[in-house]
Amino acid sequence: MNKLTMVDYKKPSEGDLIEGLKNGDRGAFTIIYKEYWYRMFTVAHRKLQNRELAEELIQDIFTRLWKERETIRITQLDFYLFSAVRYEVIDQIRAASRQHTYAEYYKAFSSFEDLNTENTVAFNDLVQMIDKGLEILPAKSREIFKLNRFQHLAVAQIAIQMELSEKAVEYHLTKATKSIRIYLKEILISILALTIAFLQ
Repeated sequence: MNKLTMVDYKKPSEGDLIEGLKNGDRGAFTIIYKEYWYRMFTVAHRKLQNRELAEELIQDIFTRLWKERETIRITQLDFYLFSAVRYEVIDQIRAASRQHTYAEYYKAFSSFEDLNTENTVAFNDLVQMIDKGLEILPAKSREIFKLNRFQHLAVAQIAIQMELSEKAVEYHLTKATKSIRIYLKEILISILALTIAFLQ
């Protein structure tokens, strides 16, 4: 088999790169790495706002790509690699969920402009599922949650606007926050499990 190298006259096709990768061709792996690393890093960095964490995340993806090259199922490099970035980012956010508000979740998921059409559709679906988490709240708790997290009103301001005691507002806010956090964890864990099963 001819090894793929950076000096090949004709740029190898995606199929050649995938086949070369599975056969342990380091030249194919190098081409894939150089072609996709920066774009993948840009997506991760934009969402995580942490350069070191984004770099580590992308390196981990490529390390697994090489180690698992003989068993992975790839039909499209773009879809496979950016899906990996997407779910690694989700996993990072899920792991830090206690430090993230709902608004931060929404911001992270709402504008993956770097992804192709298929991935963008998947993220829009995810955002819709997160929005549905608000529907599980009682009307008053939902309104208080939105006023606090989206309009950034303080507890005292909400109490005056809704003619409630500050203690009552704090009760609804605590209850709503806990409910949304549990919902988000369940949704993200389910999505990750389904994705892993699909890619195996």
